[in-house]
Amino acid sequence: MRLGPLDVRVEGLEAFITTPTPVVTSMNGVEVTGQRPMEFVTEAGVVLIGSGVKTRDVVADDRLLSMLPLDPSRQLIGSQCSGALVLAHLGMLGGMPACTDMTSRPFVEACGVTVLDAPFYVEGNIATAGGCLASQYLATWVITRVLGENAARDVSGYVAPVGENQETVERAMRAVHAGEPALP
Repeated sequence: MRLGPLDVRVEGLEAFITTPTPVVTSMNGVEVTGQRPMEFVTEAGVVLIGSGVKTRDVVADDRLLSMLPLDPSRQLIGSQCSGALVLAHLGMLGGMPACTDMTSRPFVEACGVTVLDAPFYVEGNIATAGGCLASQYLATWVITRVLGENAARDVSGYVAPVGENQETVERAMRAVHAGEPALP
């Protein structure tokens, strides 16, 4: 299984950072070298779209959006914070509500998407997370879906702050399960 733009070391998953150019620069000047070109997203079993101060520029660039032919029928697709704006512009959210950060909220809502006051929400193979620290919920969701809940619990416990292992695992699992809509 190949995992889209996320860098984790989990037995059974292979992760790559994908970028539209060989090197991208964060708002604080940190340069990140892409491990795969954007075209790789068509091969990935999981694609997670991160957040950034230039997300509104990304969604205004038809060329960049065309590099993201995502398919929720065969891929797990997630976003963190302003990544929900990308999913909205790609038409991936349909009528589902989404989670995002407070800065991105008005822009996501302007796309006709209901924004939840929650850290994580998932419908089918599409998940959204709101807040930088909510990325742990995306990771927990992916690992749960790909490798099972026991693997997700193991990884969450491993990366948890010392002395907060059980609390961290239970919070992550609660968020993932709470983010799933109730079955009819």
